[in-house]
Amino acid sequence: MTRILAPLLGLAAVLGLVSLQGAPAIASSYERVPAARFDPDVSASNAVAVIAGGCFWGVEAVFERVDGVKSAVSGYAGGKEARPTYGSVSSGRSGHAEVVRVTYDPRVVSYGDLLRVYFSVIADPTLKNRQGPDVGPQYRTALFPLDATQRKVARAYIAQLDKAGTYSRPIVTTLESGRFYPAEPYHQDFMKKNPRHPYIVAHDLPKVRAFAKLFPDLAR
Repeated sequence: MTRILAPLLGLAAVLGLVSLQGAPAIASSYERVPAARFDPDVSASNAVAVIAGGCFWGVEAVFERVDGVKSAVSGYAGGKEARPTYGSVSSGRSGHAEVVRVTYDPRVVSYGDLLRVYFSVIADPTLKNRQGPDVGPQYRTALFPLDATQRKVARAYIAQLDKAGTYSRPIVTTLESGRFYPAEPYHQDFMKKNPRHPYIVAHDLPKVRAFAKLFPDLAR
């Protein structure tokens, strides 16, 4: 079952009639986690972050609303397959995760800020190979640092949140590397194009609303 091939079940989740694979139909609470203590200034006007946090539709939609973000592109990373497709990645056998490539101005929003939004409203970093109703390694939470500074920030931030007991379980988000492959055109700006899609209404709109509520200082 894919998100696109199960609109009726998704609609039932929106109405609260069923819960997909045991997950809550609609996320009920989000928390603004502490800022990253290690987050050095970057003087460049352009930087890129690649982040996996479950279904890329919602990840993309939240990051597009962050001030300083120039673009957010859905895609795949982390596997060995040379030309991943939605079908091959959805099988869970390609090794790739659904990711979003975020191009941003670090003078406006830092890498640490992006990770703070990520850990607060985009993903539950304590779940292994699943987010919401989606299950499989392609939905793992993972960060793909593109330089040594990003890797240091990511590693330090995860350690900071774990040490503070921010979550009731340990963070399982991995630090990985790998080439980014853009997803098919119909996945790009999916929420903008399909605001009433049952999956969007049930699982991604709550994230967007939570971001606007918790991070007015970072919103456009």
